[in-house]
Amino acid sequence: MELAGALQLGELAAAFAALPVFPLFDTAYFIVSLLYLKYEPGAVEMSRKSPFASWLCAMLHCFGSYILAGLLLGEPPIDYFSNNSSVILATAVWYLIFFCPMNLFYKCVSFLPMKLVFVAMKEVVRVRKIAAGVHHAHHRYHHGWFVMMATGWVKGSGVALMSNFEQLLRGVWKPETNEILHMSFPTKASLYGTVLFTLQQTHWLPISEANLIFFFTMFMIVCKVFMTATHSHASPFAPVENLVCPVFFGSISSGHTGHHHDHQHGASHEVSHPPPPPAKSKEELNEGTRKRKAKKAE
Repeated sequence: MELAGALQLGELAAAFAALPVFPLFDTAYFIVSLLYLKYEPGAVEMSRKSPFASWLCAMLHCFGSYILAGLLLGEPPIDYFSNNSSVILATAVWYLIFFCPMNLFYKCVSFLPMKLVFVAMKEVVRVRKIAAGVHHAHHRYHHGWFVMMATGWVKGSGVALMSNFEQLLRGVWKPETNEILHMSFPTKASLYGTVLFTLQQTHWLPISEANLIFFFTMFMIVCKVFMTATHSHASPFAPVENLVCPVFFGSISSGHTGHHHDHQHGASHEVSHPPPPPAKSKEELNEGTRKRKAKKAE
């Protein structure tokens, strides 16, 4: 019975891994990506003032991962745009979200139950892209572990990693929002996932690619659907990171904070009490005396 259950699970994972993502899952991926673009401050106004700039931002949200992966592997970054069907589909979704009469399409796809379905479908595409990125890099660099991990990572979270460049297209510059400095859950999950797929691809992880795709996709779907439904930004990796990171990387030193506070306090003290004016030289004093005497004589 256990063997039969294992065989059925293996068949389910294999069928799931072979499931085509175009056009159904890709459409959900484009919808969720462009919903996040529309949530950005000023994105709607920009679509009215400059539809072409809005379209470029939309294409970065939909295909940014392919652009970054192409740059890493020395391939033309514009190569994926030769896929006319995907570009036309993404353009149609962009137009409907931003320009549909009475905002009907946006209201339908942003309705929470519908949005949760699209979010789950997007994670299916994300995991497939991570696996495909690692597999492609493994074909080019058979022993390049870090190349595999970098390619899989940008395939899974390329949109977030290009966020600062996308902001420039919208006329916004916020370097403090750098995704490397403040990783969101999808970016961290893509990084951890690409490590697993790299270990699997190099035969250090004793699991089939289909099973890994299936289980990691289920994990991503559960986490993202729960976080979207509850409007939570808490990472499920936080408890483990809070335990592991202080051990291996140390914690923020309180002495540094105190020194910074003392420095600020000293600076404010200096500002509130400006230094006395410099003492006058002997020549300046003599000149002042002569002027006073001349004034008295007058």
